[in-house]
Amino acid sequence: MTETQQRSGGLPVRFVDATTRAVTAAGAPFVYRELGADNGGIPLVGLTHLGANLDSWDPEFVDALAEKRRVILLGYRGVGASTGSVRDRFEDMAADAIAVVRALGLSRVDLFGLSMGGMVAQEIIRQAPDLVERVILAGTGPQHGPGLTAMTGVTVRTILRGVVSFTDPTTLLFFTRTRAGKQAARAYQARMKRRRIGRDTPVTPGVFRAQLRAVNRWGHQQQAGGAFAGRMLVLHGDRDRMVPPANAEALRDRFPGSEVLLFPDSGHGVVFQNCRAIADATHRFLQR
Repeated sequence: MTETQQRSGGLPVRFVDATTRAVTAAGAPFVYRELGADNGGIPLVGLTHLGANLDSWDPEFVDALAEKRRVILLGYRGVGASTGSVRDRFEDMAADAIAVVRALGLSRVDLFGLSMGGMVAQEIIRQAPDLVERVILAGTGPQHGPGLTAMTGVTVRTILRGVVSFTDPTTLLFFTRTRAGKQAARAYQARMKRRRIGRDTPVTPGVFRAQLRAVNRWGHQQQAGGAFAGRMLVLHGDRDRMVPPANAEALRDRFPGSEVLLFPDSGHGVVFQNCRAIADATHRFLQR
């Protein structure tokens, strides 16, 4: 690795160079990747979306985050190269994530929760509010959020449409069908091929089914108690089919004082379609 590909502390600055590491927590090995500017500040922990492994993060977005801070991307139990039985409840996924963060020797973190990862993040701050200082939630919703009980049906139908039309399902699920959305989808699909070596283990159908059960439970659950004293930033696409945009306002109601940014002509892949803008917004929000 060249000097320009590293920062202080020996961490790589590019997603494609980040080594897949493992740590044992809560009785199972979990994989994670770490990169960015290790300047002694609070690290940003990333929790990824439904049906995703560590390779599902957009390299352009992660690299932009890592320009200014230490970024740690966590795997879920039973997903990718993390072993154990996959979880089908966000309460259990959150407990695992808390155990991993503490096993890494961290006592204070910021969270970036993407889609399903945002649901896990909400459960983390309920279970361990002392562990988290600031939270970014992207393309996600609260318990019993608007339209979340329909998310499983939307996802499955869209995947089947992708199969019969020979279209990558993420193109249909994450992006709008406007000209700008189609261009963003093509660019995203190209970026996802950048990492060629050291890739994570593929996600199995069993993982996908378990996570869909977790989402369905979340959509039917009434909101659990517990207050979060830290700051929160909510990011959402105005044309999100999987998690309707009304969930952004529902999150503001659930967490008074949270800041909401709605991105135009953006679907569920709001982060992938607006990498630089969302990375900049994240840096501003996390700046202390």
